Amino acid sequence: MPRPSRCRRICAAPRVKTFCPNGCAEGEPILLTLDEYEVIRLVDLEQQTHEQCATQMDISRSTVQEIYESARHKIAACLVHGKPMRITGGNYRICGGQEHPLCGRSCQAQETHDKQKGEAAMKIAVTYENGQIFQHFGHTEQFKLYDVADGSIIATEIVNTNGSGHGALAGFLMQQGVDVLICGGIGGGAQVALAEAGIKLYGGVSGEADAAVNALLAGSLGYNPNVRCNHHDHEHGEGGHSCGEHGCGHHGCH
Repeated sequence: MPRPSRCRRICAAPRVKTFCPNGCAEGEPILLTLDEYEVIRLVDLEQQTHEQCATQMDISRSTVQEIYESARHKIAACLVHGKPMRITGGNYRICGGQEHPLCGRSCQAQETHDKQKGEAAMKIAVTYENGQIFQHFGHTEQFKLYDVADGSIIATEIVNTNGSGHGALAGFLMQQGVDVLICGGIGGGAQVALAEAGIKLYGGVSGEADAAVNALLAGSLGYNPNVRCNHHDHEHGEGGHSCGEHGCGHHGCH
């Protein structure tokens, strides 16, 4: 029976988790794990030796070498093939300043916290039209973006999708660095694309966009985890129904 791999110690989660080449709205992202990110940070940016990196991450030098080679291969693939990248997952534990005396260096987590105090820790996107949540994800022409830190909204911005349709919107949101999406109706394919991009979905929501975001931050947002949009072959609003009706944008899950 193989021995379980040792949990890798990292200083802190990266500030930016998504990278996308200019003009690349589609395509499955390459996933760089947080322990791979940490090895690249320590070896290539901080100029540590593999031995120093191994000590700081509480792993062996051979493990550092394996992680380093894997991470460099992924980064090269992104650069050469123009693919998006998302930093997520991995076998790690975050020091968060609790173990930093063990690494013998200044605490990067504490330095990052001090520098980033007040900066956005999460970005929320809402399908948007005239202050309301637009009820068809695939046809939305605008998103309202909310930067959130310490449970409060610190900045907002309205961005145009420039005609991006169902298949490209997940990539568009990933390019904007979005972590969470609030919307009305949304099809199954778009949900899969969002999941692959690592974007948390709260579907089946209607009403004012600002109120929905505040409700999410307060833990009281009503949404439908089984939301679907089955009217893609019809013009929404035709025949007296919209994407927020007939189960398409139904909400009531707290």
